[in-house]
Amino acid sequence: MPRTNFDQLLEAGAHFGHLKRKWNPKMAPYIFMEKNGIHIIDLHKTVLKIDEAASVAKQIAKSGRKVLFVATKKQAKDVVAESVAKVGMPYVCERWPGGMLTNFPTIRKSVKKMSAIDKMATDGTFANLSKREKLQISRQRAKLEKNLGSIADLSRLPAALFVVDVMKEANAVREANRLNIPVIAIVDTCCNPTPIDFVIPANDDATKSIACIVDVVCGAIAEGLEERKLEKDKEAKETVSEGDESGEKNTKLRARKPKAEKAE
Repeated sequence: MPRTNFDQLLEAGAHFGHLKRKWNPKMAPYIFMEKNGIHIIDLHKTVLKIDEAASVAKQIAKSGRKVLFVATKKQAKDVVAESVAKVGMPYVCERWPGGMLTNFPTIRKSVKKMSAIDKMATDGTFANLSKREKLQISRQRAKLEKNLGSIADLSRLPAALFVVDVMKEANAVREANRLNIPVIAIVDTCCNPTPIDFVIPANDDATKSIACIVDVVCGAIAEGLEERKLEKDKEAKETVSEGDESGEKNTKLRARKPKAEKAE
C-alpha cells in the first residue's frame, strides 16, 4: 500500500490550519502549535490518519464495494474528479443532490432516466421527435449528466464516504451518519471532527494538500481492486482444476466398471 510522505505534505502546505479565532476546540488533539495567529496541524498525526483511512478504503475496494468521494469546492473538484475516475469510484463534484443517500431509490430513477434517453438515441426514437422535443431532452440529459453522470455505476449505497471540507458538505455527512455509513474526511482546524469516523487533520483549502491526500487513498483503492482481481483469477483456476480432476475420476470409474461386471 502506498505510504504517505511527510515531506510531500509539508511542501503541499497540509499543515496550515485556520486562524486561531476560528478554531474548533475539538480539533485540539491534532494541533501542533500556533504561529502568527494561525494554527499549525501536527503532520505526524496526519500521516498516521491518512494511512489508516487508506487501509480502510483498500479493504472496501477489495471486497467489491464502493467509496463515494464528495468534493464540490472549487479547489478540490477537478483534482478529485481526475484521481477518482482512474480507479473507477463514484464521485460528486458539482452539487450534492439532497437525499442522495437517504432517498437513494429516487436518485437511481434519475440515473435510469438518463440511460433511457441514451437508448432513445440509439434505437431511432430520438430521430422521430420534433426539433423542440429534441432540444428539451438534450438539455435534460446534459443536466442529469452534470449532476449524476459520475454516479451512474453506483447501483447500491456506498460502503463509505470520502469528504473534502466537512462544513461545506455537511448535508452529505449528515445523511451518511443517519444511515451509519462510515465517513472519511479531510478536517481543518475550524471543523467539528465528531461526526467523522476517520479524521484526516489537514488543510482542506489548498489544492496541493487535497491532491496529496486523495492520491494516497486512490492508490490504496487501486491496490485493493488489483488484489480482488488476482483472487478472482485464482478462484477461477482452482474451479477449472477441480473440474478437470473430477472429470478424470469419472473417466477412470467408467473404465473400471466393465472389468467389475466381467469378474462377476
